[in-house]
Amino acid sequence: MTTPYARLWRDGLWDNNPVFGQLLALCPLLAVTGTATNGLGMGLATLAVLLPANLLVSATRQLLAREVRIPVFVLLIAGLVTLVDLLMNAFVHDLHKVLGLFIPLIVTNCAILGRAEVFASRNAVAPAAVDGLAMGLGMTLAMVLLGGLRELMGSGTLFADAALMLGPGLGWLEVTVVPDYDGFLLALLPPGGFLALGLLLALRRLPARLLAARAARRPARQPADPGLSRT
Repeated sequence: MTTPYARLWRDGLWDNNPVFGQLLALCPLLAVTGTATNGLGMGLATLAVLLPANLLVSATRQLLAREVRIPVFVLLIAGLVTLVDLLMNAFVHDLHKVLGLFIPLIVTNCAILGRAEVFASRNAVAPAAVDGLAMGLGMTLAMVLLGGLRELMGSGTLFADAALMLGPGLGWLEVTVVPDYDGFLLALLPPGGFLALGLLLALRRLPARLLAARAARRPARQPADPGLSRT
């Protein structure tokens, strides 16, 4: 039997994934995921806002009047985004320069405000924290997958410049998958982001469609003859 927390994890990572399930945060998703490194950085920045936002909203939900809850949520999220922006500028400056304006724009991310309103404001702190962590990791996973696919098709590498942007300790992530690859520029441009996202969405829905088709081909079970059950 699925526990409530297991259901939250499944929703965040797969069933109700903010990107693949809800199609939210598409603007930063398509704009900055030219590489898996950018996708990882943007995803972790979003997670660093989403998790504490859920915690703060849940902890203060009994203190806020319904009429002012949305402005208060926006102020909380804006304060967290400002803090994350300053920390990234101080500690991962190269990544901060690459992501640029899209870090402050996390304030307008519908996924963060949506989870605050739909879930965190109606649940206790522990479930809200799990929901924020699961949704944040799900968004990070989606950004890394899309960035990795575009980078692989566009330049034949994975996590390029990870040591420079994320720190020397993550240099082991850098992989040259296809040596001497001339590159496919379209994959690195915004139209390539749309195409790659469509491909990932199709692949995500493929298993469900195959199972549904198999179930449709399966012959219906015939009811047992009542006369055969008599002794």
